[in-house]
Amino acid sequence: MMDFSKVKCKLSFMMFVQFFIWGSWYVTMGTYLGQTLNFSGVQIGLAYGTVAIASMISPFIVGMIADRFFSANHVMAFLNIIGAGLLVWLSTIDNFSLFFPVLIIYSICYMPTTALCNSISFSNLKDPGKEFSRIRLLGSLGWIGACVMVSALNIEHLSSPFLVAAFSSVVGAGIALWLPRNTPVKNAEKKTILQTLGFDAFKLTKQRSFTILLIFSALTCMPLAFYDSFTNLFMNNTNINNAAAAMSLGQVAEICFLFTFPFFFKKLKYKGCIGTAIFIWIILYGLLALSAATGIKALVYFALPLHGFCFTFFFVAGQLYVDEKSPEYLRNSAQGLITFATYGAGKYFGTLIAGSVVDRYTVDGTYSWDMIWSFPCIFACLIFVGFMLLFKEQNAKVAENVEENELILNLRSE
Repeated sequence: MMDFSKVKCKLSFMMFVQFFIWGSWYVTMGTYLGQTLNFSGVQIGLAYGTVAIASMISPFIVGMIADRFFSANHVMAFLNIIGAGLLVWLSTIDNFSLFFPVLIIYSICYMPTTALCNSISFSNLKDPGKEFSRIRLLGSLGWIGACVMVSALNIEHLSSPFLVAAFSSVVGAGIALWLPRNTPVKNAEKKTILQTLGFDAFKLTKQRSFTILLIFSALTCMPLAFYDSFTNLFMNNTNINNAAAAMSLGQVAEICFLFTFPFFFKKLKYKGCIGTAIFIWIILYGLLALSAATGIKALVYFALPLHGFCFTFFFVAGQLYVDEKSPEYLRNSAQGLITFATYGAGKYFGTLIAGSVVDRYTVDGTYSWDMIWSFPCIFACLIFVGFMLLFKEQNAKVAENVEENELILNLRSE
């Protein structure tokens, strides 16, 4: 009989390392590229956009492999080893023409592992709705640990964070082989080319509210790209000390809300959780804009923890929704679909917009941060109104149950 307490410990350790890798380099890369390598705002935006490009390209292919051919554990281990080598290479590159394509290749290796990490967790938990948030909080601790380490070592402006991430990736590869095995679902039925490539997950969009959720998840990640790409540079540029460590306040708040998420989820359901997250993001961007306009640094410290609340309620609720609506044999591909919408399409176009806005409001190396932060604040307001008006979770519940049954039958008959 499976010892679920040991399984949960292993899954928690997996989450810790998964986000330690990402947090090691992602938060401070904008400062490194802007202050040390003197890349432009558009170039920094494009660099952060590599994660989005990878999220659009790789999850479906890797999801297909893990769904039908190889264990997700082995796929994760392989990608982590390749990623470690690429991170070491990135730490030696100082020109954008080479840095950009290498970062794209690395991101293509890393981003699928986030979807695989989720699907492995879901397949090894008795009740994902109650248990997944507790597993996921170790990811927040991993991110915090990485940020605090990078800040304490005073290497935010150096290439060293890439080396920290490379070492962590090797550790992650070993952990992947130690995790509970996520065996591919065997299906003897003949598959079309699109099904073989994992694109049959798109058929889940036949459910109206699933499609609405997917669209607004992508839209919400556009203003979020401003936060991810430029907050660290903003804080360093305005002389806020230990910016990376301060930004981990968001992950501290995330841990608190991951503990309480099952309670709020039971009350708010999907629409309430996601809608509330978007609304709080509006407040966050507003505080950053106000801080930039007034010079009151304390407002930044009020804003940073809000990101943890938003991240928890927005992404965890979305991942649970996808898991609930997906047939078992499409779970990896379906998680790739939500990754495509959020970290992929949404973040990619968001980074392009953010980079252009930053360059527009930068004159002779001086950033007009109040104008820069006002843009995502207004954008998020429009997204919030649209989501609350169009997403009809309760009214569509009965109809979607019928649609979902028909969808599963259609998928299995093809």
